[in-house]
Amino acid sequence: QLQLAESGGGLVQPGGSLRLSCVASGFTLDYFAIAWFRQAPGKEREEVSCISADGGSTTSADSVKGRFSVSRDNAEKTVYLQMNSLIPGDTAVYYCAASPVDLGRRCRLPPSSFDYWGQGTQVTVSS
Repeated sequence: QLQLAESGGGLVQPGGSLRLSCVASGFTLDYFAIAWFRQAPGKEREEVSCISADGGSTTSADSVKGRFSVSRDNAEKTVYLQMNSLIPGDTAVYYCAASPVDLGRRCRLPPSSFDYWGQGTQVTVSS
């Protein structure tokens, strides 16, 4: 069974850091682009960052540029989201998702292109 599982969320003070992990099971990540999405209560889902299958291309939302970075280790079937300088506006449930479109070479894709989704991990930024 193909699954993604996020971990690493929690409660952090403003200005703090967290690293989220997304681990795949049941399939290899070699041909999938992986994106991180987040959804806060009452708000629409937002794509935060994306990384292509070979890690050579990444994208980030304007709201997190310079603070968040995405990386991957295909051998470990894991994708990371390093979040620094966190602000209360980053509070949300964070999801990772995998897309096989164009063998994972592209990141600028609609959410419907992502076939596999994790269950999410809660990130709360509060003093």
